[in-house]
Amino acid sequence: MNGQNIQPIFILPEGALRTRGKDALKNNIAAAKAVADAVRTTLGPKGMDKMLVDSLGDVVITNDGATILEEMQIENPAAKMIMEVAKTQDKIVGDGTTTAAVMAGELLKKAEELLEQEIHPTVIIKGFMLAKQRSLEVLDKIATKVTINDETVLKQLAQTAMTGKSAEMAADQLAEVVVKAVKKVFETKGNAIETRTDNIKLEKREGGSVTDTQLIQGVAIDKEIVHSGMPKRIEKAKIALLDAALEIKELEGDAKINIDSPDKFQAFLDQQEKQLKDMVEKVVKSNANVVLCQKGIDDVAQHYLAKKGILAARRVKKSDMELLAKSTGAKIISNLNDLGHDDLGYADVVYEKKVADEEMIFVEGCKDPKAVTILIRGGTQHIVDELERGLNDAIKGVASALDLGKIIGGGGASEMEVARELRKYAETFKGREQLAIVAFAEALEVIPRALAENAGLDPIDMLVELRAEHDKGRASSGLDVFTGKSQDTLKTGVVEPLKIKIQAIKSASEAAEMILRIDDVISSGKSERGPKMPPGAGDMGGEGDY
Repeated sequence: MNGQNIQPIFILPEGALRTRGKDALKNNIAAAKAVADAVRTTLGPKGMDKMLVDSLGDVVITNDGATILEEMQIENPAAKMIMEVAKTQDKIVGDGTTTAAVMAGELLKKAEELLEQEIHPTVIIKGFMLAKQRSLEVLDKIATKVTINDETVLKQLAQTAMTGKSAEMAADQLAEVVVKAVKKVFETKGNAIETRTDNIKLEKREGGSVTDTQLIQGVAIDKEIVHSGMPKRIEKAKIALLDAALEIKELEGDAKINIDSPDKFQAFLDQQEKQLKDMVEKVVKSNANVVLCQKGIDDVAQHYLAKKGILAARRVKKSDMELLAKSTGAKIISNLNDLGHDDLGYADVVYEKKVADEEMIFVEGCKDPKAVTILIRGGTQHIVDELERGLNDAIKGVASALDLGKIIGGGGASEMEVARELRKYAETFKGREQLAIVAFAEALEVIPRALAENAGLDPIDMLVELRAEHDKGRASSGLDVFTGKSQDTLKTGVVEPLKIKIQAIKSASEAAEMILRIDDVISSGKSERGPKMPPGAGDMGGEGDY
């Protein structure tokens, strides 16, 4: 048997590519770092924007991390994990997407340095897990309490979230709008706090100035009044919300009506008109003077509603109907026979107004609205789009702060303090985990470093100055990118919700740990005519070593 040629066994399809061991890890880390580097320059008040052009030529200009990564249409599997970090951050807390992505990239960069020192990935992962847990404890310890009554602090949170975006040009006014909106949708249920940010509708219209952005104590809907004879303004509006059509139902299936004379045809038309008139009478009987219908309104019904002085709109979106119900206190009625006076909502005024050459209906002055609208204005479509992203960050940021009731210093202050505590914590370990914990601490310092770099400051000088401040026990000392000096961020109002930092560290750390666990990447062939495998690429024998 000696000398006999043993043919390798291939169990993967032709065209499959396989990378193992250190090569697999390095490729994944390189891809993840590339994604993090793509958004790093957008961080902070002096961060730059990205212009993203898709295959159709549509342009998006933004410095929002989640938006950038989504618009980039990333294909690499490891890079997609970093994109998921930003998406998760955006979904759960709304802000801190760039921070989370940059942090994940830096953790992998530091892990790569440890891998080159022949430290096994499982040791690095263990160290990262220990460091993550300690980081969360430190963050909770240095956090400061905040309540719904601390309006000044809440405005500072909103301003910090909008910093570096188009919204910054009118930050004071917009922060006030955001805080008022959040206070309207804030509810306390026993010991639980609930801030329903989905009850804040953002309606955008280009034209005018950013300073024309306003809060509406009610709902603005992108619809117009259905009939020219209807009033354009109703004071002390009694509002009926209908999920039922004010029109004759179509015949179902193959049903037919046979009409063999003009008299029968006229009788048919008269009967239809009577049915529509009866529908309108039911609305009138309820004392409603505004009808907002999710379905259609027949032309004849429109005529009778107009004669009765009732303002009506049709084809209102379901989401708008739900917001109108929360705002006005009306019940959404699916059957006209059930419509009564108690089902109506109230608003001081309902009126139609032209905004940017398009008619809109405004429902304003609701008694205790649980849903409100922010009408966003700006010079161009790109500005209002970016303004919407900035306001969304601010709204969710303020809500996140109220959810946990805690805030921390911004400007890299919290990262510097956590890094300092992690270095002390690492000294309590004797094994190689100590190196991973120190690497985690160094990775967190990427945030103040990036803030300094984006502001044109010397990052080494800034980090040295901040470390000295934190060694003196000044836990809220962060970077002022405008003066190039350290500042007490809690006093100067550069504050962030604790929830955002917790989520950023959790997401970034877990994504890095997952990528570090991968030692084998197998890409299946796209087709039978795919690229030929390199020798030995398909055999499943052997494990990658480190």
